[in-house]
Amino acid sequence: MLRQSNQQKLLQKLSPQQIQLMKLLQIPTANLEERIKEELEDNPALEFELENNNPEQDNYELGEGSIDGDDGGGEGPGEEVELSNDTAEKVDLDDFLRREDDDSSGYDYSDDYYGGGGDEKQVTPARVETSFHDQLLDQLGMLELDERRHKIAEQIIGSLDEDGYLRREVTSIVDDLAFGQNVNTTVEEIAALVHDIQQFDPPGIAAVTLQECLVLQLKRMPDSKPVRDAIEVLDKYFNEFIKKHYDKIQKHLNLDNEDFKGVINIIIKLNPKPGAAYAVVNKAESYIIPDFFVFNNNGVPELSLNSKNAPELRVSEGYREMMKAYDRSEKKDKRQKEAVIFIKQKLDSAKWFIDAIKQRQHTLLHTMQAILDFQREFFITGDESDLKPMILKDIALMTMLDVSTVSRVANSKYVQTEYGTYKLKYFFSEALQTDSGEEVSTREVKMILNEFIGAENKHKPLSDEHLTDMLVEKGYNIARRTVAKYREQLNIPVARLRKEL
Repeated sequence: MLRQSNQQKLLQKLSPQQIQLMKLLQIPTANLEERIKEELEDNPALEFELENNNPEQDNYELGEGSIDGDDGGGEGPGEEVELSNDTAEKVDLDDFLRREDDDSSGYDYSDDYYGGGGDEKQVTPARVETSFHDQLLDQLGMLELDERRHKIAEQIIGSLDEDGYLRREVTSIVDDLAFGQNVNTTVEEIAALVHDIQQFDPPGIAAVTLQECLVLQLKRMPDSKPVRDAIEVLDKYFNEFIKKHYDKIQKHLNLDNEDFKGVINIIIKLNPKPGAAYAVVNKAESYIIPDFFVFNNNGVPELSLNSKNAPELRVSEGYREMMKAYDRSEKKDKRQKEAVIFIKQKLDSAKWFIDAIKQRQHTLLHTMQAILDFQREFFITGDESDLKPMILKDIALMTMLDVSTVSRVANSKYVQTEYGTYKLKYFFSEALQTDSGEEVSTREVKMILNEFIGAENKHKPLSDEHLTDMLVEKGYNIARRTVAKYREQLNIPVARLRKEL
């Protein structure tokens, strides 16, 4: 038998405005401008602030009763509304409805909204970069191939990755040609064409493995005994070579120390990624735009927020005037009411977005100021040893924000100082206790570990056990496995792989 009952539950839910704020917090300054442009294109009631000469604008709130014709949200019918002179567009409600019939929202998508003028501008054509695959296709013309084999060769070149390797299985290329281009071929025919493409520049392309790539480059060098010995090392002792078991290789090849060192020098000068030389670097992605600036003013660090990509926004006067015109109008039909509901939604959305941008800037400054106060010594001296142990919870307690909010602020954000540009996550580290009971940052321990390894004898590199003993002698209570973990985090290989001849 079905039984019905009532239950009360207490749930926490984020409002759409809170979700929007959380998303904006995660966006770095470099991407904020694009996000604002997307909002401007989507919401015609939002526009750039040209000159803030309307004191009531920031306190503007939409009335709940204005849609139904009440006097709770708007001015009375007899009141005159004075608009500022910088209004971008005066929009009449009837005109809005007429444009709606013409399938036009009336929103101007021209460059004027982004600071452009009305005059035509001459656009300079972008410089075209020649890609790695284009270079190979140009060289393909030097082979005397019929149309069918030319298509197969093009498919092979298209299957090479950005490093120049043929990672795709040959059988899969056969299937691609059969189903995609209706070209029947065999594994043997593709292998023969791959061999031809391997003769193209740069040397080493179209290899399947790193070993094959390096051998192909050696075979293109002038013939000499060191080159032949290098080919033999890679052909027969590749695993021993990458693990630096040099004694075993030297014994098998019967080479003295000087000759073997010459062979190794030839191999290490080879290019493991021949296609990377033709890669097009995206300068926009590689260029870091700092979110904060910290200046040292006579020993007092001062913080400022980079607002370059956060322009002042405002609610459109034209769309606000339509709301007021509807309140003053004596004739309110259903069609006008539907249009005003749409306008109110856009006005609400514009105000929420403006508030979210302001809240974002306030949260960023508040959080960064707490980091600055916590790590004040570092921002004054720039010495890594002055960094204190700091976790997300420390900043959350100082700012009275949630740990997840602090994490969003610290993610993908940068601060520019007199000593360089740092990621905010750089200032967060755990604590390690010394013999004296003092807590130091693990970053300080990593810095000392890096100094030990940098000063070691490369012919007899320091083992993890030896590094542990050296750190303990300096007063750091640390285990060997912790030293190994920090070494891996610093991308430093084990002692055997750091050994040089």
